Amino acid sequence: MKASILDAVKKGPVLMDGAIGTQVQAMGLPPGEPPERWNTERPDSIRKIHRDYLMAGARVLTTNSFGGHPIRLNRAGIQDSYLVNFQAAALTCISPDVWVAGSVGPCGEMIKPLGKVEPDEVFEGFKLQVRALLDGGADIILIETMTALEEALLAVEAARSLTSAPVLASMTFSATPRGFRTVMGVDIDSAVESILKAGADGVGSNCGNGIEDFIPIVRRMRGLTDKPILAEANAGMPEMVNGKTVYRQTPETMSRHIPALLEAGADLIGGCCGTTPAHIRKMKEILDIEEGNLSI
Repeated sequence: MKASILDAVKKGPVLMDGAIGTQVQAMGLPPGEPPERWNTERPDSIRKIHRDYLMAGARVLTTNSFGGHPIRLNRAGIQDSYLVNFQAAALTCISPDVWVAGSVGPCGEMIKPLGKVEPDEVFEGFKLQVRALLDGGADIILIETMTALEEALLAVEAARSLTSAPVLASMTFSATPRGFRTVMGVDIDSAVESILKAGADGVGSNCGNGIEDFIPIVRRMRGLTDKPILAEANAGMPEMVNGKTVYRQTPETMSRHIPALLEAGADLIGGCCGTTPAHIRKMKEILDIEEGNLSI
């Protein structure tokens, strides 16, 4: 039986996988369609993405369920949210040697009073999603790409109400004149303090920026906690080229920043939008050099 991810990171950094959504799009997902639809309609394609990341060296594989909140799926015409999320986890269970991280993203709507959705509806939706991911085989619940602190806390509390499995929560920060903040104005200190108080086992940042910006973000987080910190950067800032979103940061460029990210205090390192198995393979090479061997 593999160790808990919380024990594994005490021995050294652990390599996560890269993007799922942009990989699905590269395989032909029509614009505007949710990647989660392929969990039931093209399961072999999803399984191939996970296998490619496994072969690249990832030891944490993330489920194709980022947009799996019932509110978000229902808006796309998908009614069986439990099945979609269960299948997302089941398709990721391809090796006993990796951890399966059940991805939980934002519900896609603003919560009252800023929006029209009741907090209870969002909370119950997170519970359904987390339950399905756990039933499907997830070892970890990974709450990611959050920008509103209230929603992040609802997700953490929903997960913690169902399981003692590790819960990691990540928010998306960008540089502003007032320091790094989410688009909803949440600063790093408030995020770390509130997320850990709500019961998360680790914190982090993903998406939003290229890997260079993650170094000061992680360094600030490390100054606030000794809990595990994850960092999953995009392959640079997205650009529109001929109507398509392009990420230009190469595996070599991203990997050059891995030593500084480790020095800043990152425990779990992977990629977000635009990253590929090639990015993860190059990260593994650098991690192996830095640490001697990858923690598994």
